[in-house]
Amino acid sequence: MSSPTSTDLLIDLALSEDLGPGDVTSRLTIPLGAQGQALIRTRAPMTVSGLKAVSKVFARVDDQLAVELFVKDGDNLPPGANIARVAGEARSILAAERVALNFLGRLSGIATLTRRYVQAMGPGPSLLDTRKTTPGWRLWEKAAVVDGGGRNHRFGLFDGILIKDNHIQAAGSIEKAIQDARQGAPHGLKVEVEVDEIRQIWPALRAEADILLLDNMSPEELKVAVKETENYFAPLAREVLLEVSGGVNLETIRAVALTGVDFISVGAITHSAPWVDVGLDWV
Repeated sequence: MSSPTSTDLLIDLALSEDLGPGDVTSRLTIPLGAQGQALIRTRAPMTVSGLKAVSKVFARVDDQLAVELFVKDGDNLPPGANIARVAGEARSILAAERVALNFLGRLSGIATLTRRYVQAMGPGPSLLDTRKTTPGWRLWEKAAVVDGGGRNHRFGLFDGILIKDNHIQAAGSIEKAIQDARQGAPHGLKVEVEVDEIRQIWPALRAEADILLLDNMSPEELKVAVKETENYFAPLAREVLLEVSGGVNLETIRAVALTGVDFISVGAITHSAPWVDVGLDWV
C-alpha cells in the first residue's frame, strides 16, 4: 500500500509528537521490564481499516511486542468486538497505545463512512474518493476507502489528466484544453474534463474526452446530461464514462445513482469522516 520509507516517516512523526523524550507517567508508575497484555476493542459499530498501521506502530516502539490480529481490514464489526491483542513490556504497550489507536480510529472512520455511502448509493455506479485527504495520509486514507467498498480516483496530479475550469480558462476553450492534453498524454492515460453546464458536453465529446466530470448538477440536470451524451453517440452505445461530483451526500446519492452515471466522487468520505471509538483495555 505504501513504501516503507513514507510509512515509517509518518509513524515516526506521530510517535515523536506524542512521546517526545519519553512517557513520564509509565516510567514513574510501571516497573522496568514488567510484562502485560491488552486487547484493542471496538466501542461502536465500524468497518475496520488501518491494521497494518497499528502493527507497525507497536513494532516501531518495541519490536519485541507481539501483536495478534483477530479481524482483517474491511470487516464490519459490532460494538465490543476484539480487534487485536498486544503482549509484551507494559511500558512499550502504553507508549504506542495512543498513536496506534489514532491510526485505527481515523482510518476505520473513513472506511465506515464509505460503507454507509456505498449502501445508500445502491447498485449501479462506483463510489470514488478525491484528493481531499489529510496531508501525508493519502495512501492510508485511500486504502481505507477501498476497505469500505469504494474505489480510488487519481492519487495525485501525476497519475491522471483532469481538466478543470481553471485549466479551460487558461487554455482558452474546452476544446483546446482537451486537444492539447490528448496530444501530449502518455499512452493509456485517459483524458477527463470537468463540465459545469449542459452546453459544454458536445464540445467536450467532439474533442474526444474519455470521461466527463459533471460538476454540481442536480439529478434532473444529470438525467439531461446522460441523455445528451447518449444522443451524441446514437445509434451506437455511449463510449464516454460519466462521473458526478459536488453536492452529493447520504440523502442525495441514491437519486444521483439512478440517473445512469458511471461514477460518483465524494470528498466527504475522507475530509469529513468522523473517527470511530476504539479502545485499548488492559487484561
